[in-house]
Amino acid sequence: MIIKNGMIHDAIHEAPYQADILIEQGKIAAIGTALCEDGQEIFDAAGMQIYPGFIDAHSHLGLDGDGIGYEGQDYNEMNDIICPHLRGLDGFKPMQPSMLDAARGGVTCVCTGPGSANVLGGTFIAVKTVGKRVDDMLVKDAIAMKCAFGENPKRCYRDKGDSSRMTTAAKLREALFKAREYLQKKEAAGDDLSKRPCFDMKMEALIPVLKREIPLKAHAHACEDIFTALRIAKEFNVKITLEHVTEGHLIAEELAAENVPVAIGPSLTNASKFELRNKTFDTPGVLSKAGLQVSIITDAPVIPQEYLPLCAGLAIKHGMDPFAALQAITINPARHAGIEAQVGSIEAGKDADLVICKNSPFDTDAGIEAVFINGRKVE
Repeated sequence: MIIKNGMIHDAIHEAPYQADILIEQGKIAAIGTALCEDGQEIFDAAGMQIYPGFIDAHSHLGLDGDGIGYEGQDYNEMNDIICPHLRGLDGFKPMQPSMLDAARGGVTCVCTGPGSANVLGGTFIAVKTVGKRVDDMLVKDAIAMKCAFGENPKRCYRDKGDSSRMTTAAKLREALFKAREYLQKKEAAGDDLSKRPCFDMKMEALIPVLKREIPLKAHAHACEDIFTALRIAKEFNVKITLEHVTEGHLIAEELAAENVPVAIGPSLTNASKFELRNKTFDTPGVLSKAGLQVSIITDAPVIPQEYLPLCAGLAIKHGMDPFAALQAITINPARHAGIEAQVGSIEAGKDADLVICKNSPFDTDAGIEAVFINGRKVE
């Protein structure tokens, strides 16, 4: 297939340009103005804007109840505050109606996984938003290990062993200390099974974190929680991404010095708890201008997944540079999740995930004409 005559916003170059896109076997094979059309299906995008498929760096799509109540919710385990061994992969429901809503809205890939009730909740996955079987939708399994600070763990476990921020931090440290000792004993034993520590699934799950193969994905709204998350990451020399960062605009200089990826949102909500009292759409623009890698997120179902580009539009309204806002829902979340070699921009060799609009996707009347995921048009 060739998509012709559209104005391409590739999320790499700030200025859009008109060119044709050749799609072969689900990939972008070439971008140019003199592509061979022999035997090709043609999609004429004249007068239209072409964007990379939008990506959400922090969602619970597929693990939420999707309107059917508690019975359908699988993003929080409420019986154990330390659950690193859980996998978002095993709770994902591909055929929820909200999945198609997301795809038709131009959101072609989401990073989804456990919620924030637990100090350690398990691993996130990156998936495309079309399919019947999660194994076939995966972009990457185990992109990050979810951990949480602030009000959620102490509220959910107030009567079960966690009623303060100090306890939350201590429980995370304890788990990381135990996992580090477990790994040291395992490595020291080598091939001698008799000397290996007894198998511990939780400790095994934390080894990729300690080896810096995946980051801690740290739920932190308030300034104090953001700094605690960074402090613990430094103590154990592990990678970290900061999620929500509601008060990030208040500490922009400090965060710029730390230079860690930030995923900001959900901002299109009321301040439902105390730690959200300073929530504003100013935050993405402030932190982007400070030099941070910013992703804008919905935390779906908190905000419906298909409203991700609208959230970027509201950030623009509050002062964010439009190109930075585009990157915040395309290439930056791809980098955030470590999948930028496959998705996040319009470049040869990447998946053919494309959104074709009459107008700007940041507007309420974007006029989405077509969405392609892996080169196939979403119906």
